Amino acid sequence: MKPVHTLRRLAGATSCAVILSACNTVPQVPEIPKPTVSALMEKASQAASSGQKEQAVTLWKQTAAAFPAEKAPWVSIAQTRYDAGQYGEAIVSAQEILVRDPNDQLANSIIAISGLRLSTRALADLSRQNNLSGPLRTESQDLAKLLRESLGETVLVPPQPVQASAVKPPPARGGTPAKKGAKARQESSADPFSGLK
Repeated sequence: MKPVHTLRRLAGATSCAVILSACNTVPQVPEIPKPTVSALMEKASQAASSGQKEQAVTLWKQTAAAFPAEKAPWVSIAQTRYDAGQYGEAIVSAQEILVRDPNDQLANSIIAISGLRLSTRALADLSRQNNLSGPLRTESQDLAKLLRESLGETVLVPPQPVQASAVKPPPARGGTPAKKGAKARQESSADPFSGLK
């Protein structure tokens, strides 16, 4: 009975040795180095410079996800969206910059100018639809006044210079009242801020 008992112990010890040696022989996979912010930004910038703006934005977003404290990817996204006239998205990206750096002047500029451009479009649409009235008109006038004071300007949108070829001779006797009213409506629809001065 003793040899069987010894044989079982020997078999158990051998099994443990085989299992433990298998654990030690697992090949070690070398760690893949994590890309740096500058490497990811460079890759995105190359895509942008080759005209692949959406691919660049995707790469900048991946960089922002990998490095959430960095504002550089958001700066690039905000500027790209602003340059493309996508002002709503530019504002959202600029706000991400301000989360990381509340004093960033570029982000504040993008938000201010994009907001004004969106507002100008909306006011022009409302003006064309003759829906700029009541509290909306009052609030628009108050905002225009605040902008004029902030900018130190008396007029927010300067009148467009008249080209020499577009100048028509004045009518012989001042024109008819219907023509004068049509001209005034035409001028006011060209400048959405004309009612705010």
